[in-house]
Order: sequence, then structure tokens, then C-alpha cells
Amino acid sequence: MHRSFTVLSKNLRTIASNGLFTSSSSSVQHQFHSSNNNNHESSSSPIGSPTRVQKLIASQSDPLLAKEIFDYASLQPNFCHNYSTYLILILKFGRSKHFSLLENLLRQLKSDSQPITPTLFSYLIKIYGEANLPDKALNTFYTMLQFNIKPLTKHLNRILQILVSRRTFLRPAFDLFKDAHRHGVLPDTRSYNILMRAFCFNGDISIAYMLFNKMFKRDVVPDVESYRILMQALCRKSQVNGAVDLFEDMLNKGFVPDSLTYTTLLNSLCRKKKLREAYKLLCRMKVKGCNPDIVHYNTVILGFCREGRAHDACKVIDDMRANGCLPNLVSYRTLVNGLCHLGMLDEAREYVEEMLCKGFSPHFAVIHALVNGFCNVGRIEEACGVLSKSLEHGDAPHKDSWMIVVPQICEVEEDGVKIGAVLEEVLKIEIKGNTRIVDAGIGLEDYLIRKIRAKARQF
Repeated sequence: MHRSFTVLSKNLRTIASNGLFTSSSSSVQHQFHSSNNNNHESSSSPIGSPTRVQKLIASQSDPLLAKEIFDYASLQPNFCHNYSTYLILILKFGRSKHFSLLENLLRQLKSDSQPITPTLFSYLIKIYGEANLPDKALNTFYTMLQFNIKPLTKHLNRILQILVSRRTFLRPAFDLFKDAHRHGVLPDTRSYNILMRAFCFNGDISIAYMLFNKMFKRDVVPDVESYRILMQALCRKSQVNGAVDLFEDMLNKGFVPDSLTYTTLLNSLCRKKKLREAYKLLCRMKVKGCNPDIVHYNTVILGFCREGRAHDACKVIDDMRANGCLPNLVSYRTLVNGLCHLGMLDEAREYVEEMLCKGFSPHFAVIHALVNGFCNVGRIEEACGVLSKSLEHGDAPHKDSWMIVVPQICEVEEDGVKIGAVLEEVLKIEIKGNTRIVDAGIGLEDYLIRKIRAKARQF
């Protein structure tokens, strides 16, 4: 519980007479007055100089105690707080969410006619944003005007960002944007981008386009992000042709699209099954000053494989290597699955072996897709060979892969293909605990029982 103002006043009077101040939050003594033997700054106030009060208030962890010190000092004859003290206490109130006290202090600051810097309002906007109080952030713009402080464009942008984060404040954000001109605050490219993105996510692409066109009329130069915002919105609406047209306009005006812009278009083209256009765009990237990365290549690989064109995806893999981009697990997994789906098992196996030779640890889904493919066409020896290769490289196949292979091995007659010998070779390889071949134990048990019974009949 905080000490009452009466008790605090009494203690402060004692401090003033003794030259010491005791903080209740830290129990540390602070000297207020200089003695006759030192050269500390003096003040006609018995409590000490404004600088000392400022330091004392700054040292308080309790904002309410800091306020009591502030109020007591304010009552002293000929005492006037400096601007830094106001700023410190305002920040303490804001961070502790004592907003009514903060606003009262702002009014007092205004009445004291202190010289104020825009930094104060930057802090206030940040505080209100973190406290999720968009209405107070909006009011800060007009509070600055009341203090005869002209808001900067960065203040406008920060407030807009806070407002559009709440859908219900999109219209007030737009009103502030339009009102800013009247107060001499000129929105910049970022201002437009903030609103364009918000309207696009709200489904109001027409308003976003209107803002985009207005940029040119007001001599505000759009940037790559401006174009990308509209392109992403069009792609979300499945209007990929409009996005491509905007992309071409962007190139014609001399802009260099960034990586994310290409990702947006490639994704949309692949989803709309415009794979020829997607591949052409991928090939244009390097010419236009943006080297394709693994995300761009994998997007097109996935697009081809989804449409049963894994052979075209293989060409993309070749392009990757030629451009110095190494395929990753996603590349291989997508391609192997696509090849297996088309029954191109030998090609899929080559890519798995390539993975292993390059030191990749294949995802169990890659091995499983290939094993499953071979088993589906009765090529059990090849399936076992894939398992063997995996084990040789220290990778344990998933239990589901064993569950597919073992029952099929057990169904093969002993006078047929000698699959049992293959299994025995696989079982000779050191198997780690996580290999979990025991989960396939039902089929393996049947196989071993048949072998034991066959041997028993021989005797």
C-alpha cells in the first residue's frame, strides 16, 4: 500500500531540512541539498533543483510514488519541473497503463508552456499501439496540433499502422489519411502502402487501386511493395491475368521485382494450372535481375508434379543445378512422389540415390513412396534394395515401409524368386532402435514359422 500524501509530505519536509531523501521503493537515501562544503547546484526551493527531482523521479520503480514526488515538488515556492521530468513521468504512466494520469499530466504540461519535442508523441503513439488502444493513438495526432507540434509523416504512418490492425478502424484510418493534407502532413509511399494493404485484405481492391493511381497524381512514387500488394490481392481473388498485367506494367516502368513478388505470381500461376507461363516466368527471373531461389524452383516443381508432369519437373531440377541452386528435401520428395505416381520408378530411384550420394538424409516419405511404388508392381527385390540403401546410409525406414515389404516377401514361394535371401541381407545390416522393424512382426513371424515347418518336414 502506498504511503499517504500527508505522510509523504511530512517526510519530504524532514528530508528538506536534513538534506536527505529516503525512497520507499528502494530504501536508498538521496541527498537533496548540497552542504556548504560542496559545489552542487543550488535552488531557491527547499526540495532542491529540478534536475535533482528529475533524477529522483526517474529512480522510482513505482509510478504512483513518482507522481507523489512530482506533485509535492510542484507545491514548492519558485519550483518548476523541467521537460525531461514530464517526459519521464509520462513514460512511467504509459508503461504501467495509468492512462488517465498520463492525460492529466499532458494537460499540465501544456499549461506550463514547456518547449516540447515530437519525441514525446512518438513515445505516446508507441505506448497506445502496444496497449491496443487505436482510438487514443488516433487522438494523439490531433493532440500534437493542440501543442503546436506539426506531426511528421512517420507519426502518421505509425498511427495508420495501429488503426488498420483493427478492421473497425479502417474507415477512421482512411479519414485521417485524407485529413492529413489539410494539416500539412504529406503521406509518403509507406502511407499509401499501409492503406492499400488494409483495403485489399478487407476485399476492397477497387479502393486500393484508387489509392495506387492517386500516388502518381500526387507525385508519390510507388515502390515494389505497392505493386506486390495489388498483385497479391488479385491472386487471392484468382485474377491471375490481372496480376500478370500489373507485373508487366511494373517492368515497363523500370521497377525490379523482388523475390516475394515472383513467389506470389508463380504460386498463383501454378494453382491456375498455367504451368507454361510459370516456367517462362521462372526463366525470366535471372534476366530481370532476381536470381531464383529454392522456393521459386520448388513451387514450379510442385506445380508440374500435381498435374502429372513429373518429367517436366525433372527439367526444372536440371535448371536448378545449372544455376547453382542445390535441390533440397522438398525438391526431392515432391519429384520422387510425382515420378512414382506416374510409374517412373527407375527414374525415382535414381533421384533417391542422388540424394544419398550428396549427403542428404531423405525424409522417410521419400523412401516410402519408392518402396510402395515397387511393391505395387511386384518388384519386391527393388523395394528391398531401396530399404538396404537407406540402412547403409544410416537412415531407418519408417515402420509403414516395412509393413508393406514383409508381407509381400512372405507370400512369395520359395521355389520362385529368392526374396528371402534379400531380406536376410537387409537384416544383416545393423539396425538402430528407431528402425522398428518389429512393428512388421506379424508378417515376419508367419514367414519364419513356414520356414521352420518346412525344415521339420525334411526330417
